[in-house]
Amino acid sequence: MSTADTVNQIYFQLEGSNYQESEIGLFVSNIKVATGLPDTRHKLVEEGKFSTTGILFDFQSAVIKPESFGVIREVAMVLKENPTLNIKIIGHTSNDGDDAANMELSKQRAAAVKELMMKEFGIEASRLASEGKGETAPVADNKTKEGKMQNRRVEFVKM
Repeated sequence: MSTADTVNQIYFQLEGSNYQESEIGLFVSNIKVATGLPDTRHKLVEEGKFSTTGILFDFQSAVIKPESFGVIREVAMVLKENPTLNIKIIGHTSNDGDDAANMELSKQRAAAVKELMMKEFGIEASRLASEGKGETAPVADNKTKEGKMQNRRVEFVKM
């Protein structure tokens, strides 16, 4: 497999053996599954909006984690394939912490994504806008860990 190949499936296969069921252990952990390029393209170009929790940042920071690069690259490729498409990058946070700090953090995170798209992928600044909404537009319950994770997201909206 080369670096240009696209992984579009993952599966696990178990086969029979002479061991008893109690003697076999199978452990799988730390698996992350992200939305692939066709869905990104469809959501952004046709529906006008793509929302992802796949862009991660250091705690209380606008520093983008390396594992976020694939999602950002997918959005950049959609922009390169659609030269008339302009987008607004909107950062969101959970309700953990101070309201004003969350608003500022969401603005910084959206700006960091914009900056990465310009520097790394050559997307023109005139095609990108950024905005932060802090904790003001939750999509899930901030009372649960899972809900907070869903609320910490980045949206790409067609302008």
